Amino acid sequence: MRSHPALYPASMPENPYHPPVKRSVQIAGHKTSISLEPLFWDMLKQAAQRAGLPINALVGQIDAERIKSPTPPGLASAIRVWLVTGGRSGSGDGSPV
Repeated sequence: MRSHPALYPASMPENPYHPPVKRSVQIAGHKTSISLEPLFWDMLKQAAQRAGLPINALVGQIDAERIKSPTPPGLASAIRVWLVTGGRSGSGDGSPV
């Protein structure tokens, strides 16, 4: 049973427990690899679609936001926090970064 269904994508598999999957993204012209669980990759893809952005552009915005933090987390952690807070982790207004 899902305790917080609003946090999860509609297509969430019955068993969301899966090791992270590494994918390459490009941020400001530089390639980097990010390891996220498939659930978070799905959520990131949906967030990018809602924002009308390519995934790389959304990840770049999240990266720029995380760098402004007094104690910046790793990029994968920042993406997870951004996703579970609905994109409100730093902007405060609920809009994508």
